Amino acid sequence: MSTDNNSTSFFGNIKSDLPSSVVVFFVALPLCLGIALASGAPLFSGLIAGIVGGIVVGALSGSAIGVSGPAAGLAAIVLTAIGTLGGFENFLLAVVLGGVIQLVFGLLKAGVIGYYFPSSVIKGMLTGIGIIIILKQIPHFFGYDVVAEGDFAFLQADGETTFSELSMLMQNISMGPTIIAIIGLSIMLFWDKVLAKKAKFFKIVQGPFVAVLLGIIYFMATKGTTYGIESNHLVNVPIPSDFDSFLGQFSFPNFGEIGNPAIWVTAFTIALVASLETLLCVEATDKLDPEKRVTPTNRELMAQGTGNIISGMIGGLPITQVIVRSSANIQSGGKTKASAIIHGMLLLISVVLIPGLLNMIPLSVLAAILLIVGFKLAKPGLFKVMYGLGWKQFVPFMVTVLGIVFTDLLIGIGMGLAVGIVVILIKSYQNSHFLHVEDNSNGRHKIKMTLAEEVTFFNKGAILKELDQLPVNSFLELDVRKTRYLDNDIIEILEDFAIKAKNRNIDIKLVSERGNVENPESFIEFFRLAPKPELVEKGKLMFSE
Repeated sequence: MSTDNNSTSFFGNIKSDLPSSVVVFFVALPLCLGIALASGAPLFSGLIAGIVGGIVVGALSGSAIGVSGPAAGLAAIVLTAIGTLGGFENFLLAVVLGGVIQLVFGLLKAGVIGYYFPSSVIKGMLTGIGIIIILKQIPHFFGYDVVAEGDFAFLQADGETTFSELSMLMQNISMGPTIIAIIGLSIMLFWDKVLAKKAKFFKIVQGPFVAVLLGIIYFMATKGTTYGIESNHLVNVPIPSDFDSFLGQFSFPNFGEIGNPAIWVTAFTIALVASLETLLCVEATDKLDPEKRVTPTNRELMAQGTGNIISGMIGGLPITQVIVRSSANIQSGGKTKASAIIHGMLLLISVVLIPGLLNMIPLSVLAAILLIVGFKLAKPGLFKVMYGLGWKQFVPFMVTVLGIVFTDLLIGIGMGLAVGIVVILIKSYQNSHFLHVEDNSNGRHKIKMTLAEEVTFFNKGAILKELDQLPVNSFLELDVRKTRYLDNDIIEILEDFAIKAKNRNIDIKLVSERGNVENPESFIEFFRLAPKPELVEKGKLMFSE
């Protein structure tokens, strides 16, 4: 199923989308700047990516609630590429080419990959990101702003780790940022838990907006006092002196390097990583969506590719759909893509018209907003729910969570996915057959083995083990009536067992939709040389050739 989010007008849900877009704007602003800083790129490049991700990708995407912009997962790639490719303009060419490659991915229907991530891994990804947001925002909440916003990796750019950074917090608390952060957090919690239930006004005007507004007022009122906030604890948007200097912030790709193989390697890396992050985020946001809409993944890849082409052409960072902004959008009540588009417009308008006002926003207040986003992603109750689903769900979930916290997003997901594949193999091994043992009055064991609907080479070990353990002088009834696919490897195992069965005085009865056979001379002849599938009654056994 796909969802066409244009089925309603742009303003059809504006009462929900506009307040949500303001919250997403306040979440996106520090992340756009922080990711640019962590990437070693101009700060303005992060804002460009946020604007393009909101307006262009938001308009082209098939996702109702996904929000796109610069991604923390690409920061290390960007930082390395700018240095190795010989300058930012050469790197921008790689971004443009990466966007072209993403368009090709979409045309080739590569978006189907997004449907094959286990639910336990996706839930682990959301929870892991939530925990990382909390751990990374605690220092900013208390005014310890040595690490840029958007640095979500365990091994930080400053050489510290997530936890060593926290261990130094007590000696570096700033009173001004801490006071307004506590006030802002208290207001948002009270707004959400109490006031929002009292009147519609408190749903239209969101708590985060009020918290940010109070943050600006606090900064202005306490300037120069003991409890004031210094400039290094505030948002830092570039402020051009005139229109020409504003235009001078844009950079353009160096197409003269298009034949450079290193450019193409970087482009493919960006396309691959950005596409993977986008598909993971799409899967996650679809799960969070209260209306359970399904995003067309191939369309999403083409939207992201278009966004990256435009972003690279005017000096922006690579773009992906990002879970932090998307989850903030959902939590704030966003209903349609209008929220993502409006957030991009707000970024553009504010950067052009009021950069000075933006630079009065305390980072600690924005950290308070992100703490709430993180907590809603990593609710403690989810651990209990996942544990109750059994180890086959809980283990991949926990491996993903711990992997993200102690490495980074993609490595953590890769670890969870690897464990998930192992679990699938184990389940396949266990579910290949059902064995029932009876003792007849004459003392002869009767064993009934019922094969599953699909039996592949993954099941060889389990079936071979059971056959080898059958006692001498027993009777085996092999039921394949429910089986729809039988791999050639399994047929060969049964063929070999037919020979062993004679030597061990084991009688075999084969029960199938084609009739029953006593002690078949050849399983291969029965399964592979029997009438072709099209001559067999529809819906019955279809054995592999």
